[in-house]
Amino acid sequence: MVARADTIFHHEERGSSCCPHPSPPPWDPAEDLRCITTTFRYLQTSGWYWGSISAGEAREALLTKSEGTFLVRDSSHPQYMLALSVKTRCGPTSVRIEYSKGCFWLDSISPGLPHLQSFPDVISLIQHYTGSSHTAQDQTCSDIHPQMKPAAKDSGVRLKLKTPLHKLEVFPSLQHLTRLTINRHTNCLEQLPLPKPLLCYLQGYPFSI
Repeated sequence: MVARADTIFHHEERGSSCCPHPSPPPWDPAEDLRCITTTFRYLQTSGWYWGSISAGEAREALLTKSEGTFLVRDSSHPQYMLALSVKTRCGPTSVRIEYSKGCFWLDSISPGLPHLQSFPDVISLIQHYTGSSHTAQDQTCSDIHPQMKPAAKDSGVRLKLKTPLHKLEVFPSLQHLTRLTINRHTNCLEQLPLPKPLLCYLQGYPFSI
């Protein structure tokens, strides 16, 4: 399933310069292992990572849920690691999650751009599109439009990411729910007057979903 972004991007006009842009440093493949390991550690903690279920099983799990309910699962495509499955107004659908050189983004068709905004881990990507840390205007600019039927005209259906679907066997603990609540109300965990072990626990999952 492919997503299309209707986001408008404003490019800063630059003056002419006789100095060439420096080449980026070579990518260290060891960073791939670090980034991927970190993402899967966060996903396992989240409770809404469903592992190696199929697209059909994800559809069945989301079929009776409200619009905006979502989960992350392993992609069935050999060239992708993960996929986002979400209930839309037209039913459940899935969008592949791309990865390259420490960045994750949604597989998309975006006018004038190679891909959508990228993130250092999948939880940050999902949190961005839930709008949990954005204004209503920002959320409008971040809408995702998957093509439900590529042959149909105007077949894009807006994805609304609202509520993660937790697996029953890994439903979040009271401690984790408390951590999510604290994270929703502060961006400065290190400034909280808490014991170091508790601060380390909060920093182990610095997200609000």
